[in-house]
Amino acid sequence: MKIKTLTAPVLLAFMLAACSAQSDKDAAQGAGELLASDWQEITDTAKGQEVNMYMWGGNDNINRYLDEWVAPRLKELHDIELTRVPVSDAQDFISQLLDEKSAGKTAGSMDIIWINGENFKAAKDNGLLFGDFAGQLPNFNEYIDQDAPEISHDFGEPVEGLEAPWGKAQFVLVRDENKVENPPGSMDELAEWVHENPGQFTYPALPDFTGSAFIRHVLYETTGGYEQYEQPAAEIDDLESRLEPMWDYLNDIEPYLWREGETYPESLSKLDQLYASGEVAMTMSYDPALAASEVLQGRFPESTRTFLLDAGTLANTHFLSIPFNSSDKAGAMVAINEMLSPEAQTAKLSPENWGDLSALDLEKLSPEQQQAMNEVDLGGATLPLEELESNRLPELSSDYIEIIEKGWMENVAKE
Repeated sequence: MKIKTLTAPVLLAFMLAACSAQSDKDAAQGAGELLASDWQEITDTAKGQEVNMYMWGGNDNINRYLDEWVAPRLKELHDIELTRVPVSDAQDFISQLLDEKSAGKTAGSMDIIWINGENFKAAKDNGLLFGDFAGQLPNFNEYIDQDAPEISHDFGEPVEGLEAPWGKAQFVLVRDENKVENPPGSMDELAEWVHENPGQFTYPALPDFTGSAFIRHVLYETTGGYEQYEQPAAEIDDLESRLEPMWDYLNDIEPYLWREGETYPESLSKLDQLYASGEVAMTMSYDPALAASEVLQGRFPESTRTFLLDAGTLANTHFLSIPFNSSDKAGAMVAINEMLSPEAQTAKLSPENWGDLSALDLEKLSPEQQQAMNEVDLGGATLPLEELESNRLPELSSDYIEIIEKGWMENVAKE
């Protein structure tokens, strides 16, 4: 039998394929060894690493907390360089990771990603995450209630150790009490107020996360509550017709919105700017203490207050995860563990830094740690934590989100 001589291009292709396969094998082996290592080995490996954290960058307070509190602490305690990489939407880095996965890129630029909801499900379904790392983190094991539904599941999707909880969020409406003396307690009352005060209210255009959350409240109140949506969307045969009251409500208020509903703020930060400048009387947030932080920074008026709907408001957990091709996985694990420390969580809770609710179980904290957290001044614009806790509504599972966002474009934005 005659053996054919390989041409240079074909030989090069074979060599590249072999190198890529070996690289994938080495990466998988390295990841497995890291997940099996003890914490001291992980912290030793992490020293000197440079960790890139990809996250939504639309809020100055959050950015400052990372840059001025978290990053210096990681450098001092662990010799880790943390670099915050801002993105406009988490979907941006999910798309990048999908491209890198398809291209076989095993050494990526992302080490930590801030994620939850439909983006977590997309990352999980497409194998874009590192692995079951959360159980390796000492602070996760010591201070987190791992059996709590909002910790074990992310918008209905089992977490399975692929991400670690960073904080808890709850939707609040924000008002200038000089303009909105008696805040509406329901969507019906809000519609009445909007009709009586044309141009003073709007919400961010979808797919903005907070704008989408506002519409989910409309869904719950106009269609009979959240219980009917606890099953997967695919199992509701009449879902399209069931959503119609929500579209009717949104179209009814649209002519009375800011700029008569002809356009919507493209993001929450744009809506906040409208509120700060006095163009509208209300804004909204998924961070209950963020309004107080904006008041402290002099961006929101002193008369700013937050309020809830009588039926409650949506609450969820946001998480930190590690991409499959992170180049510095040990550094990422140590950084995430540090961000789950009681000290970091207490600093994060303060409106002077961020105002984000803690992911920790208070009962697992020492008396001194509990006292430090309880002594944080949340500001006059922030509701008591007890009131927030007693008025939490569950989030929709992620399979509803795309349906609602597409439906808004077709039934509201295009009308």
